[in-house]
Amino acid sequence: MVFRAAAPCGGTPVPALCRSLASQLSRLGEYPHGTAILLTAVILFMAGCICNMVLAVQGWPFVSALQPQTYNLIRLLFPIAVRLGKLFGKSRRQLEASFIAVSNLLFSHRSIRVPADRLLVVTPHCLQLASCPHKITRDPNNCKRCGGCNIGDLMKLSEEMGFHFFVATGGTLARQIVKEIRPKAVLAIACERDLMSGIQDVYPLPAVGVLNIRPNGPCYNTKVDMDEVRAALEQIILPKDETK
Repeated sequence: MVFRAAAPCGGTPVPALCRSLASQLSRLGEYPHGTAILLTAVILFMAGCICNMVLAVQGWPFVSALQPQTYNLIRLLFPIAVRLGKLFGKSRRQLEASFIAVSNLLFSHRSIRVPADRLLVVTPHCLQLASCPHKITRDPNNCKRCGGCNIGDLMKLSEEMGFHFFVATGGTLARQIVKEIRPKAVLAIACERDLMSGIQDVYPLPAVGVLNIRPNGPCYNTKVDMDEVRAALEQIILPKDETK
């Protein structure tokens, strides 16, 4: 099962990070004995998390218990990865898109499928037409389905497939919705930055990210590829005959 998202940046930050870890290991002799042991343990653990992520991306057996540590490690090392990425001509947005693509692959390799009523689809309010007078955060049923934005399309799809659909104004409201609905999985539509932070925030709840389209720039009258959303939903949602 494969979700379309921006492809991971071809081999950029991971080899560089591995070289950095190897460099630190080679310098351990400069430290006192106890400190050297501690640093060795930390560096080996970090290397193990990176290797675990590589195994998962390749579809090989991996240690799922290390996934939260891997996410924390990514959060910790991301500023370094951004600096290294610049050396290879990779922007912060490309690195964030790579994280989303890798996270979606991890989701895919776990073959997670849930009943429609246990799936939450959440989108940012910028998907709504800016000139629309109807308030749809918290209650997307206020959408009049005029066709001016994708909110009406997602409402129609929600009624057809049976998943929960909400529009959030930010991460705080999104987390509240997750707490109230208590889904088994989440499909989030947002920009690279918000998806990267959101996927980490809801862990261990499995989440799939679908990038929005920004023809008018960030956070204003954004759109989403509905064919991509439907394809992702069809691979997440259990057929009705399997939920009985």
